[in-house]
Amino acid sequence: MDFELIIGYEDVKAELRMALDTIKNPEKYKKLGAKPPRGILLHGDPGVGKTVLSKAFLEASGRKCFICRKDKPNGDFVNEITKTFEKAKASEPCIILLDDMDKFANEDKDRPDAEEYVTIQSCIDDISDKDIFVMATVNNLKKLPDSLMRAGRFDKVIEMKMPKGKDATEIVKYYLSSKTTVSDVDPEEIARILEGKSCAELEAVVNEAGIYAGFEGKSHIDRDDLLRAAMRVIFDAPERLDFKDEYTLHRVAVHEAGHAIVAEILEPGCVNLVSINPHGGDVGGFTSYNNNEHYFNSISYMKERVIALLGGKAASEIVFAEADVGCNQDIRRAFLIVERFVDNYCEFGFDKFERHNSSNTLFEKKETFIHAELDRYYIQAKKIILENRAFFDALVRALMEKKTLTAKDIAKIKSSVSSLI
Repeated sequence: MDFELIIGYEDVKAELRMALDTIKNPEKYKKLGAKPPRGILLHGDPGVGKTVLSKAFLEASGRKCFICRKDKPNGDFVNEITKTFEKAKASEPCIILLDDMDKFANEDKDRPDAEEYVTIQSCIDDISDKDIFVMATVNNLKKLPDSLMRAGRFDKVIEMKMPKGKDATEIVKYYLSSKTTVSDVDPEEIARILEGKSCAELEAVVNEAGIYAGFEGKSHIDRDDLLRAAMRVIFDAPERLDFKDEYTLHRVAVHEAGHAIVAEILEPGCVNLVSINPHGGDVGGFTSYNNNEHYFNSISYMKERVIALLGGKAASEIVFAEADVGCNQDIRRAFLIVERFVDNYCEFGFDKFERHNSSNTLFEKKETFIHAELDRYYIQAKKIILENRAFFDALVRALMEKKTLTAKDIAKIKSSVSSLI
């Protein structure tokens, strides 16, 4: 695959372009007294494209390549590692790719001295005066010894993250380009639903959509096929032939609409998808949010998500005037987040911050404060729903009709309601 044609990961490719230049044009770096990197380690969750990008890098280098991945029992594989490096020494200049290196041994951070990793370290040190570049891909860095990742062995350790935003949209477009689709498929809408998922998962959704379309005798893949595929592959919520009765569905729709409307009012456009399909076999539905960088860096955003978590309980109790039996997990999550405000961030003052040998009085004070804070957030959730009742009711009706709504659907409902006010 052409290195430059790989979609997304521009920051990672920029690092790799620089390394490629040192391989192809070593003299200009020697004149400056700069030593080129001897190795690069790419790490990230499975399916993000580490191996694809590494192989493209190897191809772009123009050098002879040796790929080593575990395909033998432990003792035999140690010998295979040594043989790979010996072959490379006889073929320099060249590149070695250690693919899925964290699978080379069944080790973890407490036992990082596996024979396989000791062998790799020794082999890399042995080629320090050779024109041999070493590349590795890793899913879990914690399984590797720190000594293996130090400069001189792997000079660059680069993380590959799940595709988001424009990258995710472009990847969806790429996978759709090889399929027969119709005009109602919006790659950006599908990418929003799949945001934060791996390239492998994006490809699996598009392929599953093709299976749905084929089974129903369609000549094209349409939006509905892609939504059904996303629900099955990503959210573990396939279509149910034995859907619950209308009463149960209505209660689920009210609960999920409560989450969605509170989140949308506080942070417009943050809901990627809301569904009353049972998630993972559970009775209830689910709401999927767009976790942008603000959420992880701002307490105000986290507070908004806590209020949204309480939106399901608030909506159910407004509509049915009784306790919501489906809110247990929401409440637990809300408590954990508010506890972080107190314990981790000291958001509400040093007098509530827990330390070693803290008194029972401090624990009681902290618990009382957390309860009061959650009561305050719950009142805000109720207020938002009551002030936007037309929007809320329209969401409930749409969920009862369609079962699943995307960000695009929610925006249309909000716009139509606003136009009537």
